[in-house]
Amino acid sequence: MNKALVNHAQQQLDDINEAGLYKNQRVITSKQGTVVEVDGKELINFCANNYLGLSGRQELIDAAKDNLDNYGYGLSSVRFICGTQSVHKELEAKIAEYLHKEDAITFTSCWDANEAVFTTLLGKEDAILTDALNHASLIDGIRLCKAERHIFKHMDMADLEEQLKATQDKRLRCIVTDGVFSMDGDVAPLKEIRDLADKYDAYVVVDDSHATGFMGETGRGAVEQEGVLDRVDIITTTFGKALGGASGGCIAGSKEVIELFHQKARTTLFTNSVPPVVAGTTLFALNYVDEHPELREQLWKNTNYFRDEMTKNGFTVPESVHPIVPVMIGDGKAASDMADDMLEEGIYVIGFSYPVVPIDTARIRVQISAIHTKEQIDQLLTAFEKLGKKYSII
Repeated sequence: MNKALVNHAQQQLDDINEAGLYKNQRVITSKQGTVVEVDGKELINFCANNYLGLSGRQELIDAAKDNLDNYGYGLSSVRFICGTQSVHKELEAKIAEYLHKEDAITFTSCWDANEAVFTTLLGKEDAILTDALNHASLIDGIRLCKAERHIFKHMDMADLEEQLKATQDKRLRCIVTDGVFSMDGDVAPLKEIRDLADKYDAYVVVDDSHATGFMGETGRGAVEQEGVLDRVDIITTTFGKALGGASGGCIAGSKEVIELFHQKARTTLFTNSVPPVVAGTTLFALNYVDEHPELREQLWKNTNYFRDEMTKNGFTVPESVHPIVPVMIGDGKAASDMADDMLEEGIYVIGFSYPVVPIDTARIRVQISAIHTKEQIDQLLTAFEKLGKKYSII
């Protein structure tokens, strides 16, 4: 091995560790659920994106087994050669119907979808206007594109309008935002964004990964909750959170735009298609969540209960309506140590610190699920109260 490379890596690792920002990976030896096994110990899991509790649900496991029997394990091919099965077309038709769009295309991840959505559609004659706190996949997708990049202040509509005014000479202008921002759980002002896009002839892309399946009256996401489901031009989202938590993602939009992705998007032309077992089980999950609205109802009941109790107990919890509930700690090492101490209380949570979040805004991000019981949430509240006093947070 090249010694300079190894020394360079080790020095950075030492710096990360010294700053108290080292991210250890805890190994789960059970299936995903509200209770998981780590190092032989059962812990209540409050840090998965398993919003509707589908990841380990027996109905999805059974559907996955059926899809393995029907379609096989994988395709060993990209879509346009021999990587498209009937299950992919069925899933894409369902996604389009679900998100009120003409068509949809699937990718192996929403990260791949977010790379495609910029590099396929935009060039040097165009401009992208992106929220300052957009997800890393959007940031990296934009970097791969030759369009001008303009960053507007987080959810600041006045700043966005000024940048729209300044880019009126461009051929196409794309406004892009997360539907829900994953570190704070805040919901983008999508109606205001869409109204500005109409005023200045721009189009809107929303990554709704942390909302699809459970936000809005029928679970169609933040785009539905904010009243713009039928007004947003392009929606990207994942199958890896509320819809079962495996992998895969998609883009939904007009039939012309989707066909262009099939023809030009490098992240579908040069990589394998979504495994058929994931495609088929996601199709099952989309129908399942429509048939079980009680999961959404319970999720919001659990979320509101935890948020209200944490606020009563004196913790700083940013205002939001989302089951992502960041408990603000401030210091990165304190957040990490407190999360470690939670293990002794039977709780699995993770401390988030720089560079995942800005310096001095470290937090423990709690994520509530529809299948958490009140007793489990109460155990979490008790642990927070005990450790909050230990670390002088409350």
